[in-house]
Amino acid sequence: MNGLRLLPWTTPDGKPCYLSSGDADSRMNRRADEIEALQLGMGTELLAHPRALLGARTAHAGELRYLAHRLTEALRDALRIAESRGDRLAAAGHTDAGAIEAPASREAARAPTGS
Repeated sequence: MNGLRLLPWTTPDGKPCYLSSGDADSRMNRRADEIEALQLGMGTELLAHPRALLGARTAHAGELRYLAHRLTEALRDALRIAESRGDRLAAAGHTDAGAIEAPASREAARAPTGS
């Protein structure tokens, strides 16, 4: 494993955190893998709610805003995980990793949501 790994968390002021480790089985790499799995699992569970809530004619604006915030967070987490994994594939010699995403969209995905 070459280069830096984008971690699935940020600094308190929203800046990305990176890990420099040549050991894919290091304690921090394993912890990052666990957090990524948790984030993806939470996103998967969250996807069960929009259809029911959006189909309910009694859904309140506050409920819809709350759902929108949670979906935004889940999407941000999934994009960070995809970026991290794509960067690691590129470092391992897969030159087309990350080619589908323009660099400007990566910066926009890192911006804090304020929620």
